[in-house]
Amino acid sequence: MSRRLSPAPARATIADVAAAAGVHASTVSRALNPATRGMVTEAVAARVTAAAEKLGWRPSTLAAGLRTRRSRTIGILVPDLVNPVFPPIVRAAETRLAEAGYATLLANTDNDPARELLLVERMAAHLVDGMMLASAAKGSRAIEACARAGIPTLLINRRLPGSELSAVVNDDRRGMALAVKHLLGLGHRRIAHLGGPAGVSTATDRRAGFRAALRGAGLDADAAPTVAAEAYTIEAGRRAMEALLAQGGFTAVAVANDMLCLGAYDALAAAGQRIPDDVSVTGFNDMPFVDRIAPPLTTVRIQHAEMGRRAAELLLGALAEPSGREEVLLEPEVVVRGSTAPPRD
Repeated sequence: MSRRLSPAPARATIADVAAAAGVHASTVSRALNPATRGMVTEAVAARVTAAAEKLGWRPSTLAAGLRTRRSRTIGILVPDLVNPVFPPIVRAAETRLAEAGYATLLANTDNDPARELLLVERMAAHLVDGMMLASAAKGSRAIEACARAGIPTLLINRRLPGSELSAVVNDDRRGMALAVKHLLGLGHRRIAHLGGPAGVSTATDRRAGFRAALRGAGLDADAAPTVAAEAYTIEAGRRAMEALLAQGGFTAVAVANDMLCLGAYDALAAAGQRIPDDVSVTGFNDMPFVDRIAPPLTTVRIQHAEMGRRAAELLLGALAEPSGREEVLLEPEVVVRGSTAPPRD
């Protein structure tokens, strides 16, 4: 048997407090605002405060935001909340922003530019004071929307060549070069690249790092088997690995992202290829739990928490005193585990 829910009691207003205290609404506003409390007598202030407490009155942050054009909130957009690389970045940013008195609004774009733009417009309507975009890719209109709304914005874990926005990113080129150098050090000379999606800076920079490392070792980068995944997902990684296996001719594969590695593992297993006996695999990001898969993944570790913290610091600085573009480049490192070994031949 269903029960009808009782309607929530109406929220007390300034007018309700004024009626209960027997004063004008403007007097209530003065008495409850620490900056203007001295404009009323102590007796009136006490009476108004008691009435407000009895009625459960709370100040409206929306109304305050409309007056000041500040909401003490920051919007954060990520491309895929399922991807474990983003939660530690967002948490670190959220922690630092909270220390400065800001709340955060987090949204997932699903790698959809139209959804990204809609979310920016919705957050702008809620008067967010700043935006962090971990979702921006080539052709994104979200940045223009932030500019039109006058919202200080920075990029996190992504960069856009030619953009005037500040960014906090991992040194993706160096990170991929380190992975390739690790494979070269094991004796691999036929190394493939399973790259990220087109138009995303992490994919572009990691592909450049891959090619540069091969050239630095005197190898032909153009001859290296290369397939770009359609997205940073497990299924896209599986399909891209299948395409690489169809090309053949490699003993190791440097993968642009740990999520893609999970799909690559599936494709290699389905093809009867053992890791690392038949094919060595390296990933990128060192997302949580990749040390628990079989075999544990050799990958490039990025500074997740530091990225979030530095992004928050940079945005807080821009809110306090706008300045020019700044790019923070964080150093990666290779974490060697069981997915890489010398080639059998």
